[in-house]
Amino acid sequence: MRTDTATTHTTPDTTPDTAVAPVPLRRNWRFQALWAGQAGSTLGLQIADTAYPLLLLALTGSATLAGAFGALQIGASVLFGIHGGAAADRYDRRVVLIVGDCVRLLACASVPLALAVDRLTVAHTLVVAVVIGATIAYTGPTRLIAVRSVVPPEQLRQALAQDEARISGAGLIGPPLAGALFGLGRGAPFVGTAVASLLSLTAALLVRFPSRPETGTGREAAARGGALAGYRYLARNALLRPVLGVVLLINVAGTAMLLPVMVLLRGQGTSSTGIGLALAGEAVGALAGALLVSRLHRLAGPGVLLLAVSWLTVPVLLAPLLPGGTVTVFAALFTVGLGIPTLRVMIDLLVFSRVPDALRGRVIAATMTLFTAGMPAGMVGSGLLLDHLSPAAVLVAVAVLLTAGLVPATAGRTLRRAGWPEPPVTPAPSS
Repeated sequence: MRTDTATTHTTPDTTPDTAVAPVPLRRNWRFQALWAGQAGSTLGLQIADTAYPLLLLALTGSATLAGAFGALQIGASVLFGIHGGAAADRYDRRVVLIVGDCVRLLACASVPLALAVDRLTVAHTLVVAVVIGATIAYTGPTRLIAVRSVVPPEQLRQALAQDEARISGAGLIGPPLAGALFGLGRGAPFVGTAVASLLSLTAALLVRFPSRPETGTGREAAARGGALAGYRYLARNALLRPVLGVVLLINVAGTAMLLPVMVLLRGQGTSSTGIGLALAGEAVGALAGALLVSRLHRLAGPGVLLLAVSWLTVPVLLAPLLPGGTVTVFAALFTVGLGIPTLRVMIDLLVFSRVPDALRGRVIAATMTLFTAGMPAGMVGSGLLLDHLSPAAVLVAVAVLLTAGLVPATAGRTLRRAGWPEPPVTPAPSS
């Protein structure tokens, strides 16, 4: 791995058996600049996820069209995700990041401009959904690689944990902020998404990071591997395959839980605000869990932690059936949310330690695509079940299906015996 010259300094008489403490992460300006840009981008996307459906609902009165924005965005992210990973391995990663941010900025800025001249159409808005989803597919893997390239290996866990705080904080702040901006004016939230995209682009322009595969033959290897090489690598890897399989199960089950919980709480007379507050429990838990990543990683190996969080999800799925309404749901989601950053950082660490740099973009893109595809699968599945079963029965069915998937993963030895990768030692000047 290339070390950050702003954090690590060596002299010609460096000895391999001595090490120097790297500059604290808070003083690594390249990481913090990238993180700030990512934070702005993520917050803008969270605002968009709420504001665009509200806008379509106001323009057309159609809930179907309002839901189409999210469906098209996710669909584009999944569709372009295959090539997005290949682009991160084949082309200059910094250029990919800058071009992706530029395209998203132009798309987001076009909406408030069209509103200002009263020329916004439904088709225009849905095209923006596709553009946003596509740019996520290209910039997502590149951003994660950029974070890894500007911090020394021993600080990677801390850097990824701080990145998880960005995701959780944006998930908590974004939706209510979108509503508040919408109250100021129909175009206000879309100006906000454009400004957020500008912040992300500014960080990409200012920060230089290693933008080619580390090995000299990396680009040739990337070209030979093909766009689907990341999926083939995951299918062959004895540890990453079951890890991603279990995480995908949790993702599908967690998404499938949302609709029956909303129907159940609505049937109990809970207001829309109350339902939103109850479902915010997961984001609040994840924000708190970002502070616990290192401690939880010291408690057990990656496979054991994964299984613990997975089995904890089973009673959480059934918690809405207990008395307490919104308080019970919030507490249950908060509890399982505590483990989410731990699992995300765990996957990132395993990928960075096991996957060759020339293949890393495609593997990251494959994991992102698999998890993204799990969201509509959970939504559609729970919707179909609700057509024939009560919300309580759907929650029980999802819990049973998750349990059935976890039993073979728990019985096997691969996850239970998995250990953490050892980071290389940063060399230091000899005395």
